Amino acid sequence: MKEDYQTLLEMWRDEKKKRQEAEGEVTIVKGIGMNSPEMKALKKEVGELKANLARAKEDHQYDNLVHQKELDRLLKK
Repeated sequence: MKEDYQTLLEMWRDEKKKRQEAEGEVTIVKGIGMNSPEMKALKKEVGELKANLARAKEDHQYDNLVHQKELDRLLKK
């Protein structure tokens, strides 16, 4: 009976050690992944695309305003 307990205790300790090592490795991989040159380049590209989209939206709003004023002017004639 005591041997069974010792065996189970050793198995539990081994599993705990393996789990902690795996969690540590996952933490390292996540840290490296978020700070990798590829991730930094993608973040920069996303920022540029967001800025381009914002400019395109502003241009579109301006064009709509110009067209609306032109339509109003033509309809008043």
